[in-house]
Amino acid sequence: SSMMTAHCSLSLPGSSNPPTLASRVLVASRNFANDATFEIKKCDLHRLEEGPPVTTVLTREDGLKYYRMMQTVRRMELKADQLYKQKIIRGFCHLCDGQEACCVGLEAGINPTDHLITAYRAHGFTFTRGLSVREILAELTGRKGGCAKGKGGSMHMYAKNFYGGNGIVGAQVPLGAGIALACKYNGKDEVCLTLYGDGAANQGQIFEAYNMAALWKLPCIFICENNRYGMGTSVERAAASTDYYKRGDFIPGLRVDGMDILCVREATRFAAAYCRSGKGPILMELQTYRYHGHSMSDPGVSYRTREEIQEVRSKSDPIMLLKDRMVNSNLASVEELKEIDVEVRKEIEDAAQFATADPEPPLEELGYHIYSSDPPFEVRGANQWIKFKSVS
Repeated sequence: SSMMTAHCSLSLPGSSNPPTLASRVLVASRNFANDATFEIKKCDLHRLEEGPPVTTVLTREDGLKYYRMMQTVRRMELKADQLYKQKIIRGFCHLCDGQEACCVGLEAGINPTDHLITAYRAHGFTFTRGLSVREILAELTGRKGGCAKGKGGSMHMYAKNFYGGNGIVGAQVPLGAGIALACKYNGKDEVCLTLYGDGAANQGQIFEAYNMAALWKLPCIFICENNRYGMGTSVERAAASTDYYKRGDFIPGLRVDGMDILCVREATRFAAAYCRSGKGPILMELQTYRYHGHSMSDPGVSYRTREEIQEVRSKSDPIMLLKDRMVNSNLASVEELKEIDVEVRKEIEDAAQFATADPEPPLEELGYHIYSSDPPFEVRGANQWIKFKSVS
């Protein structure tokens, strides 16, 4: 294991050191392990001889990175909840707290050059695909500094190789198959992660996309984020078969513990390698849970008990599971992780400050960015005498 070195400057008499310095020195002088091996839950398989490994190595560096990312997504969603209740964020808003191991774990198993498209519970993925909390919160508040210049809002954020949240249930799945077709057509060694929820899993267009992806052997990982409820309807009441990983029928599938980031990461690496080898599409079902209601208009307790939510929080919270693993195997100390929590909170506070102070886009920009590179042209407004200019 490696010794971490502490760099401290000696303080002059009378000068005040920041209070955290002492704790930092304490943390830095401890002997942490570089990595540790963990056993992970075996995936249930469909049409596969073997699945992802049942043990995995986590490095201290990766562990700290995953912890910080999951904690950031959690805090960002709680901040969005707060801003919504203050009526600073309006309209649709679907939060993903509880599901952090999915977005962070999937990103950990692919390359930045791979592609990802999801439904409308998209804040976490927007962050893991590389956008800042500041751009995400400013988009939620509809301000100029938002990642879609304040015009997309909660369900429509995009980043490099991230094709956004999509507001229509299931509509992103054929699009994801199309992105995978582009990967294959262009001869790129890239895959597309195509996400949908248990609520969208009975949509006809999903099965049409499965069929074409299988016929054309597209490098598409179909991922069902099963958080047990489609809006207020439990999976048992909505689907005649809740084995979502088997529902690609002729497409192999695996069912993964979506609350364990290491399980998700290993399953994603496995699925990506499968697709890259030219075998065609594969299905992944991530068994996860959302702590919030379906959207901000759903208190989330009319169709499930508070006890059920508490039970998941206390036994399988993804952040808690990673924290316990890291502390118990000497990859990190409790103090060090607390320090990360403080830094994350500050980052979220600053971002929220920006998202509330940043100006809204002016009305004349309403027609901007219809095309990416086109000479400016006029767009009709609410009646034929109102004209807006569209600038690329």
